Amino acid sequence: MASRTKEQEHEGATNEELLIEACRRNNTDLLAEVLSSPDLQGNDDAIAALLNKTTTVLGNHLYHEAALQGNYEIIDMLLDQPGFECDPVNRVEGDTPLHSAVRWINSEPPEQREFGNALVEMMLEAGSNPRVKNKGGLTPLQLVDPRNEGLKEVIRKHEYSSLNAGDFVSAEEVQGGKGLGDGTRRQEEEEEDEDAEFSGSDEEERAEWERRRKTRR
Repeated sequence: MASRTKEQEHEGATNEELLIEACRRNNTDLLAEVLSSPDLQGNDDAIAALLNKTTTVLGNHLYHEAALQGNYEIIDMLLDQPGFECDPVNRVEGDTPLHSAVRWINSEPPEQREFGNALVEMMLEAGSNPRVKNKGGLTPLQLVDPRNEGLKEVIRKHEYSSLNAGDFVSAEEVQGGKGLGDGTRRQEEEEEDEDAEFSGSDEEERAEWERRRKTRR
């Protein structure tokens, strides 16, 4: 009977609509149900295409929808799918899901910060790029609430580890498929980003900032 009720609830809904609902509601059972449907089961390429191309009317990808709600379990499940895209860009802000996760954490009470930091850590470990800038020219780090030092440290750790792996890139470059290794604007953009991030209020941060500037020279 319960199974019949579930079928009735889903009757008429497309796979795309079901996936959006699953990501918004942190419904891992619904996600698993869609991915195991006869037309998708065992077809990694078809599953990856569906997950990566499904968007809302506002231009958010599934990953954005999950990140905007801080839905850890559904994100963990999405990241386990072969070929899943870690840095899709949404239409309105040019945000990646990492930007979206930071926006969610900023809206939550301080008690949620430890959980939020773990979510961002998982996203970064899975391949999210902390150096992508949105349409406003901001990286995820620059969106972090200044009071949330723990989250800033989580992102900095991964950002520093990628300093020699590529450049800061804009949302337009990601969406346009341009490579991340074009170094023509590297020094100028790194200087602009570090100047924007540096607050001058912390002696350790000042020392690190000065050290990085000297290294570049």
